[in-house]
Formats: sequence, structure tokens, C-alpha cells
Amino acid sequence: MNDPNHQELILNQFTRQATVFSTAPAITDAEALRMVVEAARPASDDRLLDVACGPGLLVCAFAPYVREATGIDVTPAMLDRARQLAADKGLANVVWRQGDVYSLPYDEASFNIVTTRFSFHHFLDPAAVLREMARVCVPGGRIVLVDDYASEDPAKAAAFNRLEKLRDPSHSRCLTLAELRGLFGAVGLSEPAATFYELRGDVAGLLARSFPNPGDDVKIIEMFKASAADDRLGVPVRLDADKIHYAYPVAILAVTRPAV
Repeated sequence: MNDPNHQELILNQFTRQATVFSTAPAITDAEALRMVVEAARPASDDRLLDVACGPGLLVCAFAPYVREATGIDVTPAMLDRARQLAADKGLANVVWRQGDVYSLPYDEASFNIVTTRFSFHHFLDPAAVLREMARVCVPGGRIVLVDDYASEDPAKAAAFNRLEKLRDPSHSRCLTLAELRGLFGAVGLSEPAATFYELRGDVAGLLARSFPNPGDDVKIIEMFKASAADDRLGVPVRLDADKIHYAYPVAILAVTRPAV
């Protein structure tokens, strides 16, 4: 489902976020990127596609381990950052393409590895995107989905999603871990293997790479402060003097596309 109004929100947010997002320590964390690469088990002759690649961090992390690494994203400003990152790293085996993730412009079974990171909470129809990822993956290839996830408690999940939508109006819905796992079965894939880490940071840094509507930053700070006392968001929050620290739980879900 590609809603033009939602697409406009994504373009607006990620054009403005391109630089601050691509340089944020929590997003560029080398250990987290290594965990994703490890889950995909790349081989030197593999072709990789990263869906909603943003500033190209994951593509560039994979490039030394595969024959060719491709990133596709809807936001030109993010792709500009990706090209710059690849140039800075001297990578010659990367390809960038602007396109729609709901209808990937590739033939079936075009890639050995298909990945996506921190994108599914922006999609109105995440199952449709995962189905496309499976379509372009070769039988026996690897599909890796990385995203943060909401509490299984409905009230906490709803509160967390309210906060995230205030912070980033292009946010759709952060799924629970059970829902993320369930997407795989819904598109004909088996139960994914899971590894976990935490996306850690402080709220000032989080807001510095976000563009909430005027006044919403104050609401966001108050929601985090309240959650430090009662866990209303369902994610770890800690107050330390004038800093508010958070730790979003992240799942790396990896599966092999069944051989035909």
C-alpha cells in the first residue's frame, strides 16, 4: 500500500533527517552493523539488496563481503548521503537506486541476500514489503529484517507508538516482536532466527535527529520522564541528572527462503 500522503511525510522527514540520521552514533554503531552482516552469512559471490537503505550504512557494511551490494530508497537526499559514504570508503561494488519498496523494480530471485533495517515501522503494509523482499530473493537465499519493537502489552505499545509518531510524523506503527515474527509466516516463510540488541541513546540526541511538529518535543520529553517512573512506554528509560536515557529493543530476524 503506497499512500501518497504518507509517502510525502516520509520524503519530508527523511530529506531533513538525511545528515543527522546518517551520523548518529546509535545508527552508525559498528557492532550492531556487524551483527546484521553475521546474521545474513554473506559469501563472496553474493548479490545483496538493502530495502529502504537510507544513508547506505548497511550496504557499505556488507560491501566488503559480497560481489555487489545494492541499496534502494525513496528519498533522494538519503541516497546522496549513501553515495558520499561509499565514495568516502572507496567502495566500487555498490549500486544505488531510487524506487518504491512496495513494488521492487527487480526480477524474481535477483539477490542472494535481501535486508532492511529500521524501516518496517514506517510502512503502512509491512507484510507487502516483506513479500516483495522474499520475491526478489533467490531460493536458498537469506532475508534479514531488523527493527525495534513495541511491548506486547497493548497499552504500552500504544503509548510508545504515540510517542514515536509525535517524534517522527512519518512513523506508522512499531510492531511487537510477536507481530514481526508473524509477518514471516504470513508471506510463506518459516520462523526466523532471532538475535537482539538495544538501540541506546539519550532523548536530547534522539530529538536532534528528529523533526517533530512545534511543541511536540516538550510532550515527548514529558512522556519519557513519566515512563522512567511507571514504564508506560514499555522500553527502558533512565533519568540521570538532566539527561534522559533510553534503550529501544531491536530484533535481527533472519530466515532462508525455501528452495523451490
